Amino acid sequence: MDNQLPLVPVEEIERRYRRFQQTLDRMELDGALIAQNIDLYYLTGTMQNGLLFVPRKGEPCLYVKKSVARAKRESSVPVEQMGRMRELPQRMAERFGPVQRVGMELDVLPYAQATFYADKLFPKAELTDISFPLRLQRAVKSDYELNQLKRAAGCVREIVEALPEMLKPGMREVELVAEIERRLRMKGNINLYRMRAFNQELVLGMVASGAAAAAPTYFDGPAGGMGLSTASPQGAGWKEIRVGEPILVDISAVIEGYIIDQTRLAVIGELEDDLEHAYGVARQILKATEEKAKPGVTWESLYMDALKMAEEAGLADHFMGYGEDQAKFLGHGVGLELDELPVLARGFDQPLEEGMVIAVEPKFTFPGRGVIGIENTYVVTADGLKSLTTASEEIVRVRA
Repeated sequence: MDNQLPLVPVEEIERRYRRFQQTLDRMELDGALIAQNIDLYYLTGTMQNGLLFVPRKGEPCLYVKKSVARAKRESSVPVEQMGRMRELPQRMAERFGPVQRVGMELDVLPYAQATFYADKLFPKAELTDISFPLRLQRAVKSDYELNQLKRAAGCVREIVEALPEMLKPGMREVELVAEIERRLRMKGNINLYRMRAFNQELVLGMVASGAAAAAPTYFDGPAGGMGLSTASPQGAGWKEIRVGEPILVDISAVIEGYIIDQTRLAVIGELEDDLEHAYGVARQILKATEEKAKPGVTWESLYMDALKMAEEAGLADHFMGYGEDQAKFLGHGVGLELDELPVLARGFDQPLEEGMVIAVEPKFTFPGRGVIGIENTYVVTADGLKSLTTASEEIVRVRA
């Protein structure tokens, strides 16, 4: 059996940490300690258990607990055995010199862990949060990253095209999801849908039908789903899929760690007229966003424009959820995590940049009836948004 997996190109990793070092220089930090799996992978090319120190200048070093052998094979930065924690400060000082100001990922690093690293490794250093600048860097994708996202988009397109042969009246939601997961898995989907937000978890996406899709839940999105248990109260459940109800197929695929996000709507038979109308409005919002979203346009303005269109269509109460369970965003960045920057929501006045990747998902929730909507993943170009997801945007209609 061939145990050699594709590696992230060396030049790709070097570009990433060199660019990050420019941020450290602007922030006047001596270096940054990286501990979270995704950021470790982004800056080294490996996800082995360890700590990465990125100095303001020079080469980083990855100190690994396990597996050192695999880290050395996969990483594009120098790797050392972590060894005893009490000896690590001296080793780091000899390699990098004194550290007076250090950055850490304080958005995801547990408080106890952050204070432990600060006290043990940098007892005299000032601690600074570098999570947002690093996430902002990750929001702009390279050609290598875009290629992985395009591969993932090809996988979800094939799923949409196969929905007519998968969907049958009376089948349970979990049966549909199981078949989708099986097909994606055989295409190389790693089946880990990583999220940065605290306590937010997701498997595959939100595949649910009728009233179940509109059931509210803790997940920060417009659709809920009953799930299979109160221990996982979201997404596909035991409900039977019925003729005439909207079937929300909001799915992701993860290729080489990169997540694509796409939603399409299906129905066995025909939808009611007002639901068809809502779908038309969702597509109008999507197309308007495609035209407006260019470099320099603020993230929040796209959400506010979409909200205005929903109001003008008389659907504001249903936009991105219903009542107190409405989600307050239009779209989100995707990449190594499902909830990356940018966030198309109120309060984010940062401008779009060329190379950012965004999932835009206008949806309408109708309690007791279902969720209507569409979602594409786009890359921001100089001329506007270019869709990475290429499946037909028409409703998937299956004969009853």
